[in-house]
Amino acid sequence: MSNGIQPADLGFFSALASAGSLSAAARELGITTPAVSKHLALMESRVGLSLVNRTTRRMSLTPEGELYLEHARRILGEIDDMEQLLGVSKATPKGLLRVNATLGFGRSHVAPLISRFVRKHAQVEVQLQLSVNPPPLTDDAFDVCIRFGAPPDARASWRYIAPNRRLLCAAPAYLARHGTPKVPNDLTRHHCIGIRQGEEAYGVWRLTSGRGRNATTEAVKTRGMLATNDGEIAVNWALDGHGILMRAEWDIERYLKNGRLVQVLPQFHTPDSDIHAVYPQRHQLAARVRAFVDFVSSSLGHLSKAPHAGVRDAH
Repeated sequence: MSNGIQPADLGFFSALASAGSLSAAARELGITTPAVSKHLALMESRVGLSLVNRTTRRMSLTPEGELYLEHARRILGEIDDMEQLLGVSKATPKGLLRVNATLGFGRSHVAPLISRFVRKHAQVEVQLQLSVNPPPLTDDAFDVCIRFGAPPDARASWRYIAPNRRLLCAAPAYLARHGTPKVPNDLTRHHCIGIRQGEEAYGVWRLTSGRGRNATTEAVKTRGMLATNDGEIAVNWALDGHGILMRAEWDIERYLKNGRLVQVLPQFHTPDSDIHAVYPQRHQLAARVRAFVDFVSSSLGHLSKAPHAGVRDAH
């Protein structure tokens, strides 16, 4: 018997891990449970490590099994990519898709979107990770990242999804107690709710009046008693009347419509933070990546109100 990892082991182990049990894997693979057990035992014998913890009711992966699975799925994904690039596979989205998004937007928009996506594309397995800051583009941890702000440099491909206006707002009760700011500098005398996210200077709000050559931007150092790295918490604090908040329109629009929040300094503009789907160049032709990015663009189209909104690819 040869030693080491066999190519056939990769797909088998990925299916086994997804199934969650030997019997479920047997049904998925169309073989008997003893055959699954024997294949797993042969794999573990070849690598000289235990990959799965077995109990009578369930199974779990050992730390070595988790590492094996991570690399197996990455290799299987690269094989799918190669087939796509060579034109030898049908353009059916399949394989593992690793998605990263921000905390608030990921929960409210990306997670429900993924739920609909996998119903449409049953052969795609999606892993979603939410984080405060986007992962470095040099990492190979994700296939698609939903990002805010300027598009990345030439190391990645990206598609414009929708504009993202950030607005200043507060609860009517707060403004009744503390007054309504008339100019940006008035914010220094108010309680401002801080959000520690991304690489922007914390607590510095930039407001612009005018457009084009006549635009004038003022940087205001805000202060307040409350700060968080979670946008949903910050919105709830604003709803409770604790201060003025700068937040994306998609996150507060419903509260502006029902009057629970009121826009502050509407005549001033904050820096745009448009929504993009970012993916490594080598993944841009993978069927699962293209299908997901198309789905994101179509599904989030209702967020787009700007005349230039649409789809762009750049690399």
